Amino acid sequence: MKRAILFELLCIACLIVIGSVSNIREKSQNTYIETSMETSIETKDREDFIKWVDCDVTYEALCYAYQQDIDTYGQAIHLNWIDLIAYAAAKNGGAFPKSAIKDMTELSEKMIQKKITLKKATRKMKYFDYYEEVYHAILDGYVGEYTRKTGGVTEKKYGLKVFLPIAKGFPYNDYDDFGVSRSYGYKRPHLGHDMMGQIGTPIIAVEDGYIEAIGWNQYGGWRIGIRSFDKKRYYYYAHMRQNYPYQSDLKEGSKVKAGEVIGYMGHTGYSAKENVNNIDTVHLHFGIQLIFDESQKDGNGEIWINPYQLCRFLYKNQAEVEKVPDSKEWRATGK
Repeated sequence: MKRAILFELLCIACLIVIGSVSNIREKSQNTYIETSMETSIETKDREDFIKWVDCDVTYEALCYAYQQDIDTYGQAIHLNWIDLIAYAAAKNGGAFPKSAIKDMTELSEKMIQKKITLKKATRKMKYFDYYEEVYHAILDGYVGEYTRKTGGVTEKKYGLKVFLPIAKGFPYNDYDDFGVSRSYGYKRPHLGHDMMGQIGTPIIAVEDGYIEAIGWNQYGGWRIGIRSFDKKRYYYYAHMRQNYPYQSDLKEGSKVKAGEVIGYMGHTGYSAKENVNNIDTVHLHFGIQLIFDESQKDGNGEIWINPYQLCRFLYKNQAEVEKVPDSKEWRATGK
């Protein structure tokens, strides 16, 4: 009997210790997450800048927020799609469950009816400023006014100003492969999105910017790096076509416009020797790096986001291209 009692007391003591350790571990994890968020928020009082980003916005959330922006353009209350996305992120701890669209709907209706302002709706949201800065860095300039020539007539429009990195009419396959393991050279996660297609498929500049890098890289093969004019986004296009990877007039420092052809799909790379096809599958490696401070451009502080959901969204706007006669090149229609 005494042994049984002593055994029960010992079990109870163990449970108390395990529970205490679990609570400490949980508190430590929460403290780490909260500290990461707080040190990532840029303030006027400090020189801190955002050092950590998870872009978890879904295709459905992007489409909904975009449509709200389009539908209210020119109205008394014009809803900014980035603000709606930041609100949903702040309300759901960065995640985008199905209820995120309901959250954006309720906010949109109240704002349109002038029952609430964005400032009042978010004043108690501790991390709204953080998510607003993050999603503005990702999406600034994607939606707005632009001009387009149709049948010789120039029209002023409002909508999506950026493009899918694959030209219209060229098939491709893809899936969410961000973060999967890579082993060439050294073990590392895949910090981009692969879009499988045919050799020579025209590759498109997603937005306006300037070429910051062009040439051979043993991991990316023939590659191009384009920086947005606001310097927040760096687009990385890799594994370009062997022998004729780029448009002939491109060089470091060249300015490019959204929708222009910049190069051609291939499978170069995984070689210290230039112009080698060592990649098994023909594809475009497409990456997006966020830069809140120039120290993040190269090195351990790089922030690469998952472009998969964004590419699904950008499928709405594909650049039309035409073959340049007697050449290996394509160009944007009408250029």
